[in-house]
Amino acid sequence: MSASNTKVALVCVAAIAGMVGLTAASVPLYNLFCQVTGYGGTTRTAQAAPATESDVEVTVYFNADTAADMPWRFQPAQRSVKVRLGEEKLVFYTAENLTDEPIAGTATFNVTPFATGPYFAKIQCFCFNEQVLQPRQKVDMPVSFYVDAAMLDDDEAADMREITLSYTFFKDEDETRRLAAQAADRAAGGASAAPAKRVLDRS
Repeated sequence: MSASNTKVALVCVAAIAGMVGLTAASVPLYNLFCQVTGYGGTTRTAQAAPATESDVEVTVYFNADTAADMPWRFQPAQRSVKVRLGEEKLVFYTAENLTDEPIAGTATFNVTPFATGPYFAKIQCFCFNEQVLQPRQKVDMPVSFYVDAAMLDDDEAADMREITLSYTFFKDEDETRRLAAQAADRAAGGASAAPAKRVLDRS
């Protein structure tokens, strides 16, 4: 191979390696971008609702799903609510562990239409943290949110009056295994202690 061809080959290899590295780095950067901008229906977070509310009202629908290996029953407590732009609203989802073991899970979420993502702000949400349900436990999970009136100034979102908030719960395999190991250790400790107690009872 000539020197010029070798140089071209090296440049191509370097370019491909750079593109691979950029692709790997772009995943967390893309996720961060979505969280900041609401791109792709990703919602935003806020400390509190605005001080004023608009007379414009939207209907927010609620959807709930679980991954195929997630043994929970998960559903919204209400199918929809009407809310004025800028108004804080508190709603609930319910989750129930259908197994005899503790299960840990995390929820992903988005809103549709995607154009409303930058204006859908959560103040409190179960999705901010990993959730653990004990065997057969059923809980209510709160979501406090508002829809920013700035949506009216966005040509793509200004006329939208229906929004769907969707969650999908996924099983955290590592944490669930850790919880199962803890439960097994406690059970083993209790079993080893029981015979000693019976001996004392006979004395």
